[in-house]
Parts: sequence; C-alpha cells; structure tokens
Amino acid sequence: MTVDKVLLASPRGFCAGVEMAIKALAWMVRSFDEPVYCYHEIVHNKIVVDRFIDKGVIFVDSIDEVPEGAPIMLSAHGSPPEVVAAARARGSYVVDAVCPLVTKVHHEVKTRAGKGFHIVYVGHEGHEEAVGTMAVAPEAISRVESIEEVNALPVFDKPVAMLAQTTLSHREWSEIAVEVKRRFPDVWTPGRSDLCFATTNRQSALLSIAPKVNAFIVIGSANSSNTRALEQLAREAGCAQVFRINSAQELPDTLHGVIGVTAGASAPEELVEEVLARLSPQNGVEEIFVTDEDEYFPPPRNIRDLQAAIDTAITAMSGASVMSTPGMDDRLLAASTVLEALSES
Repeated sequence: MTVDKVLLASPRGFCAGVEMAIKALAWMVRSFDEPVYCYHEIVHNKIVVDRFIDKGVIFVDSIDEVPEGAPIMLSAHGSPPEVVAAARARGSYVVDAVCPLVTKVHHEVKTRAGKGFHIVYVGHEGHEEAVGTMAVAPEAISRVESIEEVNALPVFDKPVAMLAQTTLSHREWSEIAVEVKRRFPDVWTPGRSDLCFATTNRQSALLSIAPKVNAFIVIGSANSSNTRALEQLAREAGCAQVFRINSAQELPDTLHGVIGVTAGASAPEELVEEVLARLSPQNGVEEIFVTDEDEYFPPPRNIRDLQAAIDTAITAMSGASVMSTPGMDDRLLAASTVLEALSES
C-alpha cells in the first residue's frame, strides 16, 4: 500500500442522535447491576454494540425476552408504540433513546392519520426505523422504496401525505418523491424535510471529495442505512474504487494515490483514527470541511433525572454544598470518549 494523501471528510461519524443514545446507554451500564437490556441494537455499528455486550448489555428483538423488573433501553431508531408500552409494563427502569428526528416523523404520522390522510412513507423494508414508524398508524400508511412501488399504489379516496425514513440519501428520497407528486399532485409534505441533517451533511462532504480521489473508504457497518447510502453515493459520483469497511484490518493492500475517507453516522472516531494510521499517507491528511455541525440532543428525561440524583448523592456524601455545586454539562462529554472509557474499565 502506497498512499500519497488522504482527504478526510468533515462532518463524519457520530451524529447528535447517536451521541445521545450511546451516552444514555453508558449511563445505564454504570448505574445498574448487570444485565441491562436493549431492544434492538442501540445503533447500527458492530464495534459499538460489541463494546456494550462486553459490559453486560443484552440486545433483544422482543421485549418478551426481558425478565420482569430488568432495566431496558429502547434503541435510537424508534420503537413501535406497543413495544414502548410493553417495555414500560415490564421494565424496572425504561429509557427511550429514540432520535428526536425520528420522533418528529412519528408525530407527523400520528397527526396526518388523525386528520384522515393516507401516508405514503418512503423507507427501506425491514429497517427498524421504518418498522417503528409504520406501527404508529399501520392502517393509514403504505411504504415504498422504488418508483415501481409508487406506481403500484392504488388511488386513495382520501388526501395523501408523504413522509420519509430519516436516514435515506437525498437521491433515494428525491427520485421517489418526484414520482409520488406525479401520482398525487396534491400530496401534503412537511414544511421541514424529514431527512436527517447529519445524513445530508455527510453526503455533501463525500461529494466534495469524490472527484479528487483514486479510491474512497466508507467506515461503518453493513446494516447502517446511512453508511450504505454513503457507499452508493461514492459509486454514483464516479469513484473507481469504493470500500465499505468495519475496521482498519479490512483495508485492501492495493490502495494507492489519493484516498478519500468518511464514516457513517454510527461509526466512532477511533475507527477513523485506526484507518488513517493504517493508510499512513506520505503527504499527510487534509480535512475537507463543508459545514460546522453543532446540533446537540440532550439525554432522555429520565437519564437527566438519574444523572441529577447521582450527582446530588455524591455531592452530599462528600460534604460539599448541593446548592453551590455546578451540575455536569453533558455537552462536554463526547460519546467516543465514553466508548473508550468503557473499553478501559
């Protein structure tokens, strides 16, 4: 491998929703005896999931697999309403780590269905986010992910609304949206796009680099929708070689010239650092910025309550004044730092 230079995309890696979810699950691991249960993978990344498994987290595909009275986390992708209800009935302490952007789509589904609309939902079959969203109003929603599926929809005897899985690429969304609008000219769409800003930003960063590289490395797991969208976008942008990898060990030895590197929204920065070290470019790494990303999602409410309770208890036991001691600022703690600490403890 003889790499001349690396062009490193920014933004890349963890989005605000993933940051929130990882830190929330880490708090549960630190606060409760093993095991903590999590409904579905907390985020779609093998390294992240394995790190939590090592700390006693048990990931399940059914709430029925959770013993009565165990602490439960619900994943960032959003859960069907009946799963949320079952978790609250079964768990001793339940944290819903759903991304606020997914919550927004759930709210739109509920509102439009309540107003008599039929919803055309653009999303991938079987994806956890799509499954959870459709379960909000299953009788009032049809999922599509191709132009052929749009054309197969019946003529509805009610107004039509169009919503989307947040992690779709802009290309996936726009092609199908055009066809939905052709079929249903009066279709309602939200004033603000359902597409995740972080997904869009990572795609823009990739496109700014793609014409300049001999190969593109996309870091992330195969079941990550936004990672696969980055991989596909790099191919469509004309990159002769595109490699989606989980770790630096998967890098091919034949890489040469200028290499582009990015990471999906659920891939930790430590993987990026390992890839850069393995590539070892002779003329260094140039970071290509397309936008500043300062979005922040606070922890779920009951995690904030847990943090406050623990902070107060520690302060009181140490003899300090509870009134004068400042609280912890969650913004200052990066999820990547939390993950690294889990591996060291």
